[in-house]
Amino acid sequence: MDQQLIDALLQGQERAVGKAISIVENRALAQRDLMKQIHPYTGKAQVIGITGSPGAGKSSLVNHLLKHWRRKKEKVAVLAVDPTSPFSGGALLGDRIRMHDHDADKGVFIRSMGTRGSLGGLSEACQDSVRLLDAAGYDRIIIETVGVGQSELDIMKTADTVALVLYPSGGDIIQAFKAGIMEIADIFIINKADLPGVTQLRAELEDLLHISAAPEHRKVVETVSTTGEGTEDAVEALHTHHQYLESSGEKQQRRRRQLDSEVKRRLTEKFHAAVAPLLEETLQQMENDDPYELAEIIYETYRKNERE
Repeated sequence: MDQQLIDALLQGQERAVGKAISIVENRALAQRDLMKQIHPYTGKAQVIGITGSPGAGKSSLVNHLLKHWRRKKEKVAVLAVDPTSPFSGGALLGDRIRMHDHDADKGVFIRSMGTRGSLGGLSEACQDSVRLLDAAGYDRIIIETVGVGQSELDIMKTADTVALVLYPSGGDIIQAFKAGIMEIADIFIINKADLPGVTQLRAELEDLLHISAAPEHRKVVETVSTTGEGTEDAVEALHTHHQYLESSGEKQQRRRRQLDSEVKRRLTEKFHAAVAPLLEETLQQMENDDPYELAEIIYETYRKNERE
């Protein structure tokens, strides 16, 4: 691993950060060594997930959140996870366009990432990218997800605080609740609050939270992302929730659950890679199409080969 790249990354140099993220996105050979070396410098940043349906105004809202934190001289990074183009393999929506106010600001790092087939609303490389940004000294790391429905539940595996952005006429809120999205959110932001229907939306939301016996720290705030109105309330809600996480010990518990989930996924990847040739060979030789029996044969053959 290039030590100069590691040193530049730890100094927060933007080009080094971008190059390191490209390494983890492309799963280059240097990825494992890179992540091992930066690991001792991680764990300090607040990681915020911003999710919600397309058209809710997530990117415009994030733009105003950035302005607030930059006024306080905080370093902020944004990972905008977009659907992957089926042609170029790159990020399709490119939410950086809506955050052009910060193009020349060295204290803001914005990166669009394609999902590359990941079904959880997040890029597979997202967790490693968060760690790289954390090690580079960013105070806040925002993950803005694709916003495609139930698959957004994957945000729980990465963010400390999850904010769900809703808006009037944005669809049936009960369907969102049934899909499980409502249950993962810590903060509910009703955006486009200058439009008709906000009062009804807020009433429905608070009723659902009451029915589900939601914890008291789950807040509802209203914003207008076109003007920045309500941004201070959103920032305060994010700050208050982070304080709650740290004081209650919930932050450590969440990160432990995230670690558990990621370790299991990495183990699954390794096992799948190890048995892939055996899987192909078994499927070609066996006429039986019982998946349970085939899985048992493959597993037992793998164990036998390992013992030998």
